Amino acid sequence: MKIIYYILSITLLSMICSCKDYVEIEDPKDQLATGTVFKSDATATAAMVGIYSDMNASNYQFANVLTTFTCAMYADEFVYASVLANFDEFKNNALTTGNNYVGLMWSSPYNFIYRSNAVIEGVTASTTLSPAVKNQLLGEAKFMRAFCYFYLVNFFGDVPLILDTDVLKNTSKPRTPKEEVYIAIIQDLRDAKQLLVAAYPGSAERTRPNKTAATLLLSRAYLYTEEYALAETEAAEVIATTAQYSILNHTDPNNAGHMTKVFLKNSNEAVWQLQVVNTLGGRNTWEGNTFISTGSPFYRLTKGTYGLETGFEEGDKRFSNWVGTYTTPTAPVTTHYFPYKYKVRVGVAGAAVTEYAMVLRFAEAYLIRAEASVRLNKLSDAANDLNIIRDRAGLPPLAVAATQDMAMLEVEQERRAELFAEWGHRWFDLKRWKSVSGDPTKTRADDILPLSKPSWKSTALQFPIPVEVMRTNPNMVQNPGYN
Repeated sequence: MKIIYYILSITLLSMICSCKDYVEIEDPKDQLATGTVFKSDATATAAMVGIYSDMNASNYQFANVLTTFTCAMYADEFVYASVLANFDEFKNNALTTGNNYVGLMWSSPYNFIYRSNAVIEGVTASTTLSPAVKNQLLGEAKFMRAFCYFYLVNFFGDVPLILDTDVLKNTSKPRTPKEEVYIAIIQDLRDAKQLLVAAYPGSAERTRPNKTAATLLLSRAYLYTEEYALAETEAAEVIATTAQYSILNHTDPNNAGHMTKVFLKNSNEAVWQLQVVNTLGGRNTWEGNTFISTGSPFYRLTKGTYGLETGFEEGDKRFSNWVGTYTTPTAPVTTHYFPYKYKVRVGVAGAAVTEYAMVLRFAEAYLIRAEASVRLNKLSDAANDLNIIRDRAGLPPLAVAATQDMAMLEVEQERRAELFAEWGHRWFDLKRWKSVSGDPTKTRADDILPLSKPSWKSTALQFPIPVEVMRTNPNMVQNPGYN
């Protein structure tokens, strides 16, 4: 047992020492015992907030760019316009168990889950924390655990459900059916929603999850588990918070409410953002630093009939405001398009940061409610919500669809145009939606991806379990297609 407490103490110390950009307290470098960490409001808060700091402290992590660009390449949004073996595996839907990024997409969320479990245990056991801070930290830790499990089940399917810090037990835990993992996700989010408050803790910054963040993620979890009435209810609760959030529109680019301002730090559309910790060289976000082309189009929207480059309706302001261009200076002169939701690649060193990484935003609530309404055959309600999103984009309103199938195609189009290059939304949509062919064994990914990826196989719907996990856990079973 001593080794467990040693690992836990070192982990908690790491959390505390990494949170300086979020809360200003003295680092208790001489206090390794977890009981000491959770004696004061300040050190307990530091342990929780350090998780957010580490989620965005460096590039190519599960949080932010890694989830965004790997899933976008795996789907049909954009490609890496160069040769790199690990990226080519995503682009070609031909992942191997030794892919470095697949390994990170497993280990990184489990690291944050372990740390969230440690906070839950430490805060629950503490008798010295103030009631308000205790509730806040329990709510945040349960939210974070649910958030990480949401991505794990959508990457890998069945995954071990670990809800404590017992290292010896958990290292050999078998995979838990994803249905059971979703039950745990939903319960954590229901708890978080009850524990958290609408105000953002600590400051006006939207860099720690609040009650609305828990409600929005809960509505998404209900949507993914086909609990459509519950998804509709939770999304409606988010939408009702218009005093705190709003959809930024396409008119008057000099106005603070313009759609080019969506991804600014603490924008009125932000429900939860990650603050960049390392801003060397003027960088604001890893997304902007990675996606914006300067001299060569490292990332570009997919081309062709079914590519994202041609996937926007004519006149869609999301294309003109959220897509950037790079034109080659020499023959053959070619214009490439890249994600441009974030506007700062490298700013002025020492200048104030203007953008934070967006994790959850207000617009998603309308898209969730629209899809839930379609599934509940409330086609007029669905059209109303989609038209709010379309109005932002400067597009004419949709008439009420004649059928549910037609309405779902409209939902698909708006989700693709609105949420591209954000947190794997497109990939998760394609794999969770049923095929329009009516074949119950097929998904929308089976309809769409073979059009641009001739080598597509349905076994690619789940990522492979990383080779190191297979090697160290005797009870782990590999996903089909990767043995």
